[in-house]
Amino acid sequence: MTIIQRFTIQFLLLFSLNLISFGEDGGIHADVIVYGDASGGVTAAVQTARMGKSVILVSQYGHLGGLTSSGLGWTDIGNDAILGGLSREFYHELYKHYQKPEAWTHEDREKFPNKGQGGPALNDKKKLASTFEPKVAQAVFDKMIRDAKVKVIKGRLDLKKGVIKEGKRITAIRLEDGRVLHGKMFIDASYEGDLLPGAGVSFVVGREANTKFNEKGNGITGPLHGNQLRKGIDPYIKKGDSNSGLLPGVNPDMGGKVGDGDHRLQAYCYRMVLTDVPENRLPITKPKNYNEADYEIMFRLIEVGFKGAFFKKTLVPNRKTDGNNVGGFSCDFIGGNYGDDWNWATLNHDEREKLAAKHRDYQLGMVWTLQHHPRVPADIRRRTIDWGLAKDEFTDNGNWPYNLYVREARRMRSDFVMTENHCRHTLPVDDPVGMGAYTLDSHNVQRYVQDEMVRNEGDIQSHLRGKAYGISYRAIIPKVEECENLFVPWALSATHIAFGSIRMEPVFMILGQSSATAACMAIDAKLPVQKVSYDKLRARLLADGQQFGVKK
Repeated sequence: MTIIQRFTIQFLLLFSLNLISFGEDGGIHADVIVYGDASGGVTAAVQTARMGKSVILVSQYGHLGGLTSSGLGWTDIGNDAILGGLSREFYHELYKHYQKPEAWTHEDREKFPNKGQGGPALNDKKKLASTFEPKVAQAVFDKMIRDAKVKVIKGRLDLKKGVIKEGKRITAIRLEDGRVLHGKMFIDASYEGDLLPGAGVSFVVGREANTKFNEKGNGITGPLHGNQLRKGIDPYIKKGDSNSGLLPGVNPDMGGKVGDGDHRLQAYCYRMVLTDVPENRLPITKPKNYNEADYEIMFRLIEVGFKGAFFKKTLVPNRKTDGNNVGGFSCDFIGGNYGDDWNWATLNHDEREKLAAKHRDYQLGMVWTLQHHPRVPADIRRRTIDWGLAKDEFTDNGNWPYNLYVREARRMRSDFVMTENHCRHTLPVDDPVGMGAYTLDSHNVQRYVQDEMVRNEGDIQSHLRGKAYGISYRAIIPKVEECENLFVPWALSATHIAFGSIRMEPVFMILGQSSATAACMAIDAKLPVQKVSYDKLRARLLADGQQFGVKK
């Protein structure tokens, strides 16, 4: 970068910050309002500022990065060649951090196994880090926002009357505390797609039937082998007695035939950041709301001979874990994110906090049980007891991650729907604004009774072999008749199973940047988002380093 280029960028950033104004109505005005502090919200805000527009980033949690800085330190990507622009910049900054000797506070650099998904965790050839500590990820996001001089406002959307609209345009959003943020363009970077209902934008929740879009991996799956329970687990509170009732979280049947659609969501969990380094470890204590019945299936799984792991201990630097779900009984609180007439997205903020706390207590209770309960064999207790919470992570949140892993909630339904067939290249995508490459991935959705046994249902892990696919511009914008100034880079228009691949954090960063680029171009051309020239958009994205046409 030349001195002139650097000066120009710095001038634009300062200019964009000064463009934020305060109206007579007490509202705050900016060109672009980004709602959501997750990774894609950060890249959207930074790109907007770099393009010389004023921007406000609304942070619901007060900590930037979403899942990427809340424990998902073992990056799900499939093919790192899809990284470009700000996404690549982020993972490169992480790489640079771990080249410093002082970064290795609880582990010798030489002893780090350096294993990531499909390649080295710290890739010296590509100068990328695909595994990292949460606090380091947050520091990188904070610096990106600080360097871009993005204004960050902490607050949460008023979920009842938070979207103010005139005709087909959103004019402002209202936060819970009454603050009003006015903008020309809006980017919904929330995991829930919270702007969609108020904006009058169509969306769906749950699984489509396979027949709807000619797919094979959508809808009810039946008891597939992936992350399945062993056979022989009795489903009743009193073994063999159907009159005693079903164990917690077990349904009497699948609720339909294989391939049928339903309202259910794949399970959520926290990515547990644990360590076995004594000086940085806090013991897992028994939650106040501990309920032994929540682990009866785990006890019975052990009784039928299971001796494997109950949660992943995938290592990131400094002897910390990205502790994710593994196997038939693990971190996923299966069925804990929906009911017959509600789901995570329909809850208000306080209700979500309470439900998230149940997920936290379920996982902490599971680890405590594995470490201390007399029904757990001594060998399992021995190999679990050395793990505790990391003292130096999430220090203002009881050393527990800020974000629950909301793997899916609302999904917009626009004029273009990404399906399994687009991910498998059996249907074309003519207007890509980013790429994905990860496995078509759904965690289990429910537990039910089959042949007098407890079975898991909904798990799909259908590999794409690293072959990248394009994600359509039309999938991140609403129908023109519904809203003309909104972008949705995460809760985008896709089927349940296609979303299972697209939802990965690196792709969120990519689509966040692409959304912001298109938003700025729409402002300059005074056009609805549906009328932005794709050829001009593609040219700008390529100039900023975004990747298209990636092969395995």
